[in-house]
Amino acid sequence: MITRKDSNRARLKRHVRVRAKISGTAERPRLCVYRSNANISAQIIDDVKGVTLASASTLEKDFEGIGSNKAAAKKVGATIAERAKAKGITEVVFDRGGYLYHGRVSELAEGAREGGLKF
Repeated sequence: MITRKDSNRARLKRHVRVRAKISGTAERPRLCVYRSNANISAQIIDDVKGVTLASASTLEKDFEGIGSNKAAAKKVGATIAERAKAKGITEVVFDRGGYLYHGRVSELAEGAREGGLKF
């Protein structure tokens, strides 16, 4: 019998491995990405205090368009950068969440960089 690999379980294992090495501080919080088939979201997290400082998602009411393409990911990246700058955050640590740095994840990162975040 051939069994199919559970890709989400493999992603979570990668995510745990990466999270063991990176952490967000007050000076340099963590930009965490979550990608599903239909949407993408990002959070800026201070792991020392355990609080979310800013967030953006394609699930928000004011978001227009399809949430599962590269253009939407770039928009979310620009939005998270704008909200971070409003809170005085300029430098972050990028956490790709175990996903490949490709496609929508890289577009979100580019949008955040164009918005003024440094990582």
